[in-house]
Amino acid sequence: MTQEIQDFVPPSCDLLALGEPTHQEPAFARARNELFVQLVDRGFRSIAIETDRVAALAVNDFVQEGVGTLDAAMREGFSHGFGELDANRQLVAWMREYNESRPSEDRVAFHGFDAPTENYSAPSPRRYVEYARDYLRLDLDLSLDLAHLLGDDELWSRPEAVMDPALSLGATPEAERLRSIADDMLCSLYARAPELIATTSRAEWLRAETHLSAGLGLLRYHKQAAQRLEGAARMARLLATRDALMARNLLDIRGVEAGRGATLVFAHNLHLQGQPSTWRMGDRDVTWSGAGAIVGSLSGEQYTFVAGSLGRSEALGLREPEADTYEGFLQRRITTWGLTTATTVASARTRTDITPEQGYFPLDQAILDAADAVLHISAGTVPSRPR
Repeated sequence: MTQEIQDFVPPSCDLLALGEPTHQEPAFARARNELFVQLVDRGFRSIAIETDRVAALAVNDFVQEGVGTLDAAMREGFSHGFGELDANRQLVAWMREYNESRPSEDRVAFHGFDAPTENYSAPSPRRYVEYARDYLRLDLDLSLDLAHLLGDDELWSRPEAVMDPALSLGATPEAERLRSIADDMLCSLYARAPELIATTSRAEWLRAETHLSAGLGLLRYHKQAAQRLEGAARMARLLATRDALMARNLLDIRGVEAGRGATLVFAHNLHLQGQPSTWRMGDRDVTWSGAGAIVGSLSGEQYTFVAGSLGRSEALGLREPEADTYEGFLQRRITTWGLTTATTVASARTRTDITPEQGYFPLDQAILDAADAVLHISAGTVPSRPR
């Protein structure tokens, strides 16, 4: 067992995916911070976390160029409430401090790789499509057409628009027309790339492409929300769509970061694990391919997955694991936190002393078979900031 990450990063690795089994134990983000510092010392130059990719542009502006303030970056640059986490604030502050004395080509970059969605809601695509429209300097007639087609933002963003197919806008003629317009805009963005980059910059072109891709992703997500399927099949389609968008974002991020260094990815195990993900909903199992399974199948040895494992947790009310579980095996060998190869974890049973409210997904043999290593935290004892 070790707290040094370098032994688990093969030379071929471009994306090192670090998973957590629940979002509710803050020790995993603290461990991520510690490991990211080690990785930066070894040539990594970016981190991508499970937050809205467009929102995260504000964080990257702050850590790379000092634009705005730390408070503003935390308030505006995170989705899903992750800007409120102390470990994320410590990460962003450390990245800004690290970058201040370094040339631009050597600075560390911050990315989000999630779509701007929750499982049960998704916003209007308005701000994303209109950002690209303004960058492309499209005419007033198109602006009026977009305003008409987009309609009331509340009708898109209310939870019912995702949970009830009858109230979703995703399959309306207006949404179909919006998707066609946005797709044409994306084609134009690429066709005009030499001209646009020459008159603005590559960074501004990439920002416009990021916004427009997010808008198209939202339109695709809303279309899936409109499908009249039974509950489990419908939720599986939505989860699969979100993870497909995540995977596309990770591949795009690697395109941006190619040549600068590898990227650390941090998210829930369900999004990063190498095998299909399963979520028990009521009396049905919902199964889909997560972003890690997608990217891993496309990237091969360039993708490395470290599964997160938790022993006990005061934050979750999670008790000491039973000795014959995977976590129990790790708990006897790791007193605080540490890393080990997945093959060293003995065959055991999946723990069952959990509740849905904990958001905790325990280890099982399928996760371990597809993982390259395991990060086990025994009881939330991890340093509170990067060294």
